[in-house]
Amino acid sequence: MDTITTEELKTFLTRPPGWHVSLFMPTHRAGRNTEQDPIRFRNLLREAEERLLSKGLRSPDVREMLKPARDLGQEPRFWPNQSHGLAVFLTAEEFHYYRLPLPFEELVVISQVFHLKPLLPFFASDGHFYILTLSQNRVRLLEGTRHTVDEIDLESMPESMAEALQYDRFERQLQSHSDASSGTGGRSTRFHGQGIGDRPKGRILRWFRVIDRELPNLLTGRRSPLVLAGVEYLFPIYKEANTYPHLLSDGIAGSPDELTPDELHTRAWPLVQPKFMEAREEAADRYSRLVDTGQSTADVRDAVLAAHGGRIDDLFVALGIQVWGKFDPSTDTIHIHEDPEPGDEDLLDLAAIQTILKGGTVYAVEPGQVPDNAPLAAVFRY
Repeated sequence: MDTITTEELKTFLTRPPGWHVSLFMPTHRAGRNTEQDPIRFRNLLREAEERLLSKGLRSPDVREMLKPARDLGQEPRFWPNQSHGLAVFLTAEEFHYYRLPLPFEELVVISQVFHLKPLLPFFASDGHFYILTLSQNRVRLLEGTRHTVDEIDLESMPESMAEALQYDRFERQLQSHSDASSGTGGRSTRFHGQGIGDRPKGRILRWFRVIDRELPNLLTGRRSPLVLAGVEYLFPIYKEANTYPHLLSDGIAGSPDELTPDELHTRAWPLVQPKFMEAREEAADRYSRLVDTGQSTADVRDAVLAAHGGRIDDLFVALGIQVWGKFDPSTDTIHIHEDPEPGDEDLLDLAAIQTILKGGTVYAVEPGQVPDNAPLAAVFRY
């Protein structure tokens, strides 16, 4: 599985003018559907090609733009290593792809900006969470949604306590010898294992602090709950090292080494679901109380302007629906079109991404779950 950060999301909004291709499709890790995934991908690329040609692009330019994606689709090692969904973004100069734990609907969007709304459940505060498994032999980080879970590649994080502390021990030994040779203290040999830091709890605490330092580089949803899995005596030690503000007090007790990702998801979801439901219901109730007070809106124009100004606290946005139009931030003018026109973007997408980037909370939900059955509903900070 790949990761996409809020910083990457921000850079996607600042691309130079030109045609942007956004592709989404569900993928599979096992079964007969794995053989169909490359075929579906080729069909999406064919659709993208036809739509780019219809916009007046020259055939050689279209082939050159789509070539990195076609090459990826023909890579035999690519398709057996999938998550639940594939997102691909292309321009004439750029190519990005992400294998994510989101079962996307098949979708091709050609516009002047990347279409990012299908990614919102990955960043939104409704169903996105992490599981951190702890044992002295192995650490795993998993990223989950309401229905899926996937393991994150921990290239930068030590896999075991022994690996994490071997460099620490080496540095401490060097410091010990340095102190002895410089005459700064005759008892520096405590660094070789006699100090409290080398007692079992101290060693585990140092290891957990190594993990905690690495986590900010891996957690894309900064408000997403984090669930610990491990033997119970490790929980209070990790909480002592933890600086992530959304660590749950309850965890998955027991040895996690033999649990599969699906088993961890089954045990974690009952812990995180009440948090999601409580927060969403509170936001919906708050919206209902503020209707007709000027502190909430279900109007797309008002919401886009408020999101751009950093005024939205909570935003409900409907998945699978687009509202096409143009927003000119220099004049705060918005034009909405029934069908997409050249230069248009999805204004729901724009409002949601701006809300996330400016510290608001987004609930990416099915259309019928948006208050007032509108495409979006927003609660203002002020």
